Amino acid sequence: MRHLAQEAPLRALFPGVEPDEAPEAAIVNTGGGVVGGDHYAIDVEVEPGAALTITTPAAEKIYRSAGEHARIETRLRAADGARLEWLPQETILFDEARLRRRLDIDLAPTARFLGVEILLFGRRASGEWLSTGALRDSWMLRIGGRLVWADAFGLDGYIAARRAAPFGIGDAAGYATILVAGPTVAELYPLARQCAAGAASLVNGVLLLRFLDNDAARLRGMVIEALAALRPAAGGRGGAPRLWMS
Repeated sequence: MRHLAQEAPLRALFPGVEPDEAPEAAIVNTGGGVVGGDHYAIDVEVEPGAALTITTPAAEKIYRSAGEHARIETRLRAADGARLEWLPQETILFDEARLRRRLDIDLAPTARFLGVEILLFGRRASGEWLSTGALRDSWMLRIGGRLVWADAFGLDGYIAARRAAPFGIGDAAGYATILVAGPTVAELYPLARQCAAGAASLVNGVLLLRFLDNDAARLRGMVIEALAALRPAAGGRGGAPRLWMS
């Protein structure tokens, strides 16, 4: 590690890894969750030929807001020949939460990237659904300075009334995205379609998998199974990070 600067309530911890594994950074929110008005920023750079896995020790909770949005902004950069994995655990939106989240990824042409996000709509095990609130969740990926993929997902107002809308989320407990980029990513496309039951696309050299399910535990399991298949092929270690299992 060349440089680290951090400020409470966000901290980066570095658990021990096996000799053949990339270093791992665990992002910890010592405040216990995110509330309206909070602003979190993460900026990570992986230098040429280096490797890093970023994860979290627990799910991130976005609590009910009195009116203000919480903001989470993450910027990830990987230089030539570098390998970067962004593998946080779930983000749970409590009812009446308000969140604006942005993930910007900048890769050199020979860098490799694997990213995961799981977003849960409320605490279904407690009988809570995300009925009202606001969400703006966006990704932007650049390779060699060129924008190759952008995505945004939004919910606002009385969300419960929109469940049955065409192309809506129905009774889903949450959804997940897996994104893979790198020089040989096209070779993984057939495997990705198997992992996502066909819900995989290859666009501008970027491999995208989507998962949607009405059971949060099953959704998590689907992502873990996909990681077990895709991580080794993308240059990493198979399965989810060990912190996901502890």
